[in-house]
Amino acid sequence: MHDGVSLETKAVPTAVVVTTEFLHEAHVQRAALGMEGLEPVVIDHPLSTLTEEEIDGRVEQAVAQIRRVWLGT
Repeated sequence: MHDGVSLETKAVPTAVVVTTEFLHEAHVQRAALGMEGLEPVVIDHPLSTLTEEEIDGRVEQAVAQIRRVWLGT
């Protein structure tokens, strides 16, 4: 979240990706950093134990959200 806020303050559109397990913490961090408008991209948890096929599924979850964040749609 810190890197995302830093980039956003430099006018670099940023997609911060978090898993469902860490969504609350992402919201707390963005508020503490003064960037409540920074919406995280949320994918299912976990990541570390996935097969390549499961990782592909997480990518699919993220792509549409990332486009919305970057394009502001």
